[in-house]
Amino acid sequence: MEAFSDMKTPAFVFDVNEIDNMLHDLAKADRSGLEADRQTYTYYYTEGRPLVWVDRMGVDERCDSLLAWLHLLNEIGMSEKAFGVKAIEQDLQRMRTLDFDEDQNQASKVAARLEYRLTKACLRYCYGQRFGFVNPHRVFNSLDVEKSDTLNRVLKYRGLFDVDMDLPDNSYVSLVLGKVRKDSIAEYLREIQPHDKYYERLKSMLPTASGEQRRRVLVNMERSRWRRHQPIADQGKRVIVNIPAYHLYAYAPDTLLDMRVVCGNVRTKTPQLSSKIEYMEVDPQWVIPMSILSNEVAHRAGDSSYFARNRYNIFDRATNRQLPVSAVSRSMLLSGKYRVAQEGGRGNSLGRIVFRFKNNFSVFLHDTSNPGAFQRDSRAISHGCVRVSKPFELARFVLDQPDDWLLDRIRISMGLKPETERGKQYIMEHEGTEHKLIGYVPVKPHVPLYIIYNTLWPDADGILQTWPDVYGYDEVLWNHLKIYL
Repeated sequence: MEAFSDMKTPAFVFDVNEIDNMLHDLAKADRSGLEADRQTYTYYYTEGRPLVWVDRMGVDERCDSLLAWLHLLNEIGMSEKAFGVKAIEQDLQRMRTLDFDEDQNQASKVAARLEYRLTKACLRYCYGQRFGFVNPHRVFNSLDVEKSDTLNRVLKYRGLFDVDMDLPDNSYVSLVLGKVRKDSIAEYLREIQPHDKYYERLKSMLPTASGEQRRRVLVNMERSRWRRHQPIADQGKRVIVNIPAYHLYAYAPDTLLDMRVVCGNVRTKTPQLSSKIEYMEVDPQWVIPMSILSNEVAHRAGDSSYFARNRYNIFDRATNRQLPVSAVSRSMLLSGKYRVAQEGGRGNSLGRIVFRFKNNFSVFLHDTSNPGAFQRDSRAISHGCVRVSKPFELARFVLDQPDDWLLDRIRISMGLKPETERGKQYIMEHEGTEHKLIGYVPVKPHVPLYIIYNTLWPDADGILQTWPDVYGYDEVLWNHLKIYL
């Protein structure tokens, strides 16, 4: 032991209390605001919990496993600097070569810095690759103000994102650090890598992408990190609406249906969501949403000619009794006790068919009485719903092996020409009358629907195309990602 006697100095001693105090100081000074960092400085190192990476023997190969993945950050467009890699490696070298001194590089201080920085880098990386570096629920659902008070304080934000997806809870920190303690962090880091084909396709573009295109690749890679509970399938029947492309793509093993769509304008954006088309309504009645009622209809209260011209009727919600227009004031319309509905048929705002699916925004896919809008290049003009340019073709697509008479009943009810002899005979026998042979049409099995926002997305031929950032969401994501780049 005499050979080591000159090392018995404060610089070479692991002092548990000193390490703990320094961890507290590091946590107190760290206020980045990122979720992963918040968990590091508020959850772990202010609670005096056991060390994760450092023990009386120093550090082991677990930190090398983490560093191996951090050295690949450039492949996903991230910066090693954002994860403190250089500082970790410097202190790791000091620890392994016993390069300590009596000042800022005492063994205890080096150990504390390594412990804190390794945890911070590990959690940043795990949160990002497992759940996404940006939480879309938090970002997009606090973007557009829907309601504010007289002092301009926000009372309610407009919902813009409602996709069921994996999100970290408070137990996630314990899970990750438990992997470190059990020496299974290398395996876990491999498990959490995104394996989506679209993600890999974008990742392969990074080495040659520059400027605006590189930025576009990075924000769309981030979208692909979000782990949906209803993943966008690459097999089976499904319908995808990509808002920036103003297109709907309906895929089946032997079918591809591609059509133009109209989406919400910048003030009433179409939300991103995942759902399933459950049924259709042919020749539907349109119940006017309160947002449209208050902004566009209520000030016409009492105007019988306006209501008659648009075929609007007013009903008491409690009794379902229709009321005369002259009996309902503006304040009554705004009270929420009455609904205004437009009669079905030609000229109805929903067109002749609507596709219903569960969602929290009262939006749906539907036909339109204004087909000219599909000729526009920029088609962000609706109140949030998605208008489809080939409604009958979509109806036929979502149905599972429909018989010819069912299809003809839908055609006739939509005002289209029948194709079966039975349908043609019906039209001849009922010429001059309204034709509504069917109203409710169930869709079984339900067809998965995805309303997405991707500015790099394949067209109907599978060729990756660049689409305009119509709602400015790329910019929003970029501002949140910049800290890692």
